[in-house]
Order: sequence, then C-alpha cells, then structure tokens
Amino acid sequence: MSNTLDSKPTLVDDCRGVLHVYSDGAIVRSSNPSFNVPVQDDGTVLWKDVIFYPTHDLWLRLYKPAASCHSGSKLPIFYYIHGGGFCIGSRTWPNCQNYCFRLASELQAVVVAPDYRLAPENRLPAAIEDGYTAIKWLQAQAVSDKPDPWLNGVGDFSRVFISGDSAGGNIAHNLAVRLGSKSLELAPVQVKGYILLAPFFGGTIRTKLEAEGPKDAFLNLELIDRFWRLSIPVGENTDHPLVNPFGPISKSLETIDLDPILVVVGGSDLLRDRAEDYAMKLKDLGKDVEYVEFEGQQHGFFTINPNSEPSKKLMLVIKHFINKYSA
Repeated sequence: MSNTLDSKPTLVDDCRGVLHVYSDGAIVRSSNPSFNVPVQDDGTVLWKDVIFYPTHDLWLRLYKPAASCHSGSKLPIFYYIHGGGFCIGSRTWPNCQNYCFRLASELQAVVVAPDYRLAPENRLPAAIEDGYTAIKWLQAQAVSDKPDPWLNGVGDFSRVFISGDSAGGNIAHNLAVRLGSKSLELAPVQVKGYILLAPFFGGTIRTKLEAEGPKDAFLNLELIDRFWRLSIPVGENTDHPLVNPFGPISKSLETIDLDPILVVVGGSDLLRDRAEDYAMKLKDLGKDVEYVEFEGQQHGFFTINPNSEPSKKLMLVIKHFINKYSA
C-alpha cells in the first residue's frame, strides 16, 4: 500500500469568480455572471437571439427599438462586442444586456451583440476570427433571398458601426485593420466607423499607469496579466501583433486606409496610457481618429454604472460620432 496521498489539483487562475483554471489543466466555468445585476427590460426595446456560427455554436443577440417596427425608417446598425479579457463575458450577461438596451434606445439603432470563443480553451486569434464571422453574417443577411425580416425591415446595411468594450475594443481594432476603409469585401454592407471603448491592448514594456496605478483598480494589473497569460497564443508574449498594434513585430498601419475611429477611455483606467498612445500614433499617421478621456473614471464605467453622468455624456459622444459619419 502506498503511504503517499494523491495530490489534489490546485487553483492556478481565478478570473472574477467565473473562470477557474487548475494545475492539472482542468477548466471550470460558472454559469453565473460576474455582474449579477437585475435585467432592466421595460419593453421599449425588442430583442432576440440568432445563431451566426453553427460550427462553434456561437450566437448573437439583436436589439431594436419597439417603435421602429411601425416607423418605416431604417436605423443604423451598431455592433457591440463585449469585453472580459478574452476569457469571460457573454451577450447574455445582464450588464451587457442592459447596456445594449440603452444603446438601442438612445442611439435609435439596431444593436448586434455577438459572442465569441473564449480563452484559454480557444486562444487568440479565435475571438478575432469570430468577430469577423459575425460581420460576415450581416453581409449574408443583406444579400439573402430569404433574409430575416426582423432585421432587414429596420436595419440600414449602409450605415454600420462596429463597437467593442475592452477585449471587444481590441477585436474592433483588428477588424478595422482587416476590412480597411469602406469595407469593400462586405458589400452591400458598409462600415462607417469604429468605436473602441477602453480597448484592451498590451505590451511587454509597462506603461506609467500600469506600473504606478492603484493596485485596487477595477481592472488591476494582476488581472490584466492573467487575462493575457490565458489568451495569447502559446509561446508568444504581449508584443504579439493582435495584442500590441504598435509593437516591435507589428505590421505598420501607415499604408492601410482605415475608417474613422473613436477611442474612449476612463482617466483612472490602467489601460488609459495604451489607449491614448494608440490614438495619438494613428493621428500621427494621418488617420481619422477621435480620442475622448473621461477624467477619474475606471475601466468599464459605462456598463458598471450606465446611469452616471459620465456614462450619459459618453452616449452623447457616441451619438455625435454616428451622426457625423452616417452620411
């Protein structure tokens, strides 16, 4: 008889209590969201789920103002790609759903909120590819002989905006680079602009705010590092081109024509320096970029407290951007 006890696997990584990775490689996901808030569905916005990538059982959630069903006018289409460090998050989480309600209502837009494969089970570039597939789904709807009337009767395929929150902002950037200006390969769908909300970028060299920022930040440095460790391709580091757009091995963006980009970040977000540096470097390359910083705000302030004054101001900034580039 052995006199040694079998060692139990130990917890290696915990991502906001919903993703647990163990020393034996086991991955356990909770069915509960990390943002357990009430869903604020008052009936003024209609929604439904649609599968867009059957191979990977990926779904998206569509939203539209209830009044649009009778107005006869076409609304812009606004993609909202959720965040979560590429490791957690879902279109079904109540914080995501509540924000999409507000986007549809206040922007008077059709909102498309797609899911994507999560790490570490599916490391990058899986999430980027799924974001692309979600956009191609819209093109398929636009050219289909039997389109979904729920969408086609209301959405304007010539006025599409791609937005992403945190990791979703990273996906939006990579889609902007891949599709290029006027997104010709998506015809008749036309992307008019991109909204990067606190985009999740990285790099091997720490920024000043990463190195000196508060340890108790909502998205702290330990969690940032954990997300990257679990999501970047095995054997790579955070200077990977999908992670660091201006890193030492990243392709130059100088010769790539890009649609207009709005970059938004909170002043107390540890990702602020990277977002600002990204926007300034694109401006230096002559790209059409707008950078907006909300002083004192943390990462994801607009979904954590969508009724705050900064969140309301952000909605106006987004609305102005859409109106500016909808023509």
